[in-house]
Amino acid sequence: METPRSADPCTPSPCDVVTVPARQGLETVDILRRGPGDTVGPVLHDEGGDTLGFVVPAGTAAAWDVPGSTCTRTDGRGLRLAPEPPVEGSDWLVPPDEADLATDPAALRRALGEAARTIEAADSCR
Repeated sequence: METPRSADPCTPSPCDVVTVPARQGLETVDILRRGPGDTVGPVLHDEGGDTLGFVVPAGTAAAWDVPGSTCTRTDGRGLRLAPEPPVEGSDWLVPPDEADLATDPAALRRALGEAARTIEAADSCR
């Protein structure tokens, strides 16, 4: 069964951003890219490489409850998806020109869970 990205483009309408630790975020991007369909939207990473931010449709923050992550509303400021990163000190891991739609929150939730389990399993083998 294909899980499509959200059909709501984020330009110029507001979007929310789910922020996760970089290790879990990188694993999540890999999981989403391996999945059926085109399920990963634009992804930001911070300058220090500590976190990744997944662009999701506006309104996602209202019901976001995934442990280890936060979902921030843009409060109508409108996250503009342009080649230059919207936040100083960040850069695109998955640029908007490669993925111009927001990541489907349900697909992101599942991939974050799978990534957390994968990381936990890998760490328990050390």
